[in-house]
Order: sequence, then structure tokens, then C-alpha cells
Amino acid sequence: MTLKQLKAFVAVARTLSFAEAGTLVHLSQPALSLAVKNLEESLGGRLFQRSTRQVSLTPEGRAFFPLARRLLSDWEHAEDEMRQRFSLGRGRVALAAMPTFAGNLLPGVLADFRRQYPEITIEVNDVIAEEVVERVTDGRVELGICFDPGVRQDLVFELLFEDRYVAIIPPGHALLADAPTSIEWSRLLKEDFITLQRPSGVRRMLEKRLEDAGMALHVAFETHQLVTCGRMVAEGLGVSAVPAMSAAQMSALGCQCLPLTGPEIQQRVGVIRRGRHELSVAVQAMLETLRARYPSAE
Repeated sequence: MTLKQLKAFVAVARTLSFAEAGTLVHLSQPALSLAVKNLEESLGGRLFQRSTRQVSLTPEGRAFFPLARRLLSDWEHAEDEMRQRFSLGRGRVALAAMPTFAGNLLPGVLADFRRQYPEITIEVNDVIAEEVVERVTDGRVELGICFDPGVRQDLVFELLFEDRYVAIIPPGHALLADAPTSIEWSRLLKEDFITLQRPSGVRRMLEKRLEDAGMALHVAFETHQLVTCGRMVAEGLGVSAVPAMSAAQMSALGCQCLPLTGPEIQQRVGVIRRGRHELSVAVQAMLETLRARYPSAE
């Protein structure tokens, strides 16, 4: 049973005229008759009673008519759905982003995307960087935004930007007495330090980089979320170091932000996707929006 045969049958069933039906489906009368004949053969019996003057549906033809119309409607709906998806008139984007990016930078990206593709549905999975990698690897989302996970055979990483760590300090703290424009790690680490709990990748990275510089991270308070670190700093419980992309959020909480030196610690932030897997059209458009937002990454 083919689409051509279905269209031919429905046209004849509606008009009860092979001549009129041929005009509707743009087929010659012999071609139309052949399409109906082949359909009948494939189904195993006659759908029409034919005479020199009249065409009518057999009982089986009457039973098949609503089924055939439904099949054609479903086909047309499927065609329209796919055209809409390929033209970005419809579709869905599911992405995962680490909270620091999701809460600070992603809304601007989504606004850019929404202006161009208002009919696309967007699902944001706001999860820690390690879970971003896991969700992309498992195929639960097509796109992830996180710190560089390192060399992976199954993932492609595309740099968006390099993010530098900054100190966050309570307002009125002695470290701010001389209105410094930056602060050294050695001075910051003398204060009560607030950071993320293990197995946070940020925590492990900071410990490793400081160890390489001959320093140690002595932690007074631990938490699971950077925003909680910020609130604790703002209350005067200690100091911390956070990615610069969260500086505006930390300032809004009441913290003072300063660049950190000696050493200057940076992390690569980018997009990850599965290798050897083609992105859907809608997700590819989201990737292009990210690239436009950060055009000088690589």
C-alpha cells in the first residue's frame, strides 16, 4: 500500500467518479485506475463496484474509507511536523548547564535564541558540572555547558571562554582596607575559607592548582552550592574564591569581588556534545546561538 494508492482511493471514494478524482490527484484516468487496482490487490479484495454508469463503494470499501482518510491525515501531519522542525518553526531543545553558567550567563543566551526561534520549547537541566558530562554521555541531553572535562573519546568539547577565579570578601573586611584592585592567594588563605564540598570538580581543581603553587586550602565551611558560599561570605563567616562568571551574582548578595593573583587560576568553559552523533536542527541552532554569543573563543 503506497501513498499514491491511498490518495487515489480517497479521491474516488469522495467523488464516486474516476474522471473527477483523476483531476483532484493530478493523475490520468488509466493511472488512477491502476493505482486503485493495485491497492485492491494488496488488500485482497474489491473496494469499488464499477459499472458503465456508476461507481460505488463495496462494504469493505466503506469500512476502509475512514481508515484511509485517517492515514492520509496522519501522513500530512507528519510531513508538516517535520517541515516545521527543519525550518525551526517547531521543536525542542534539552540542554544541561552547570549552575554557575545557568544562573548567570545562560538567560542571556536563551533570550537571544528565543528572539529568533519563538516556537522552540527549551528544557534546562541545572546540574553540577560532573552531571552535565554524565547526561550528555548517556544521551539524556544533546548539549551540555560545563568546565572542560579533559580528553574524552566519546565527547567533543568546544571552548566558549576562559573563566578566571576571583576572591569574594565580606564588606568592610580588613582585606579591603587599602581599596586593593586585586588580592594574592597567600593573603586570602589566611582567612576562614568557604568552598564547595567534595567531590566537586571546582574543589578538586582549586586544591590541585594551589598545591602546585606550594599552598594548601584550609577549609572552615563547606557547602554544595556557590550561591550558599556567597551568602555565608556576605554574612562575614569567611572568604571564598568563585568563577568570575558568578561575580555579578556574588556582588548582588553583598560580597566584594577582587581578581586573584599568585597564582592566577583559570578554567575553560565550553559546550560538550557526543562525538559521532548529529545534533537535531533545533539543538544545532542553540549551538550557533552560543557561538554567536562567544565569537572569539577559538
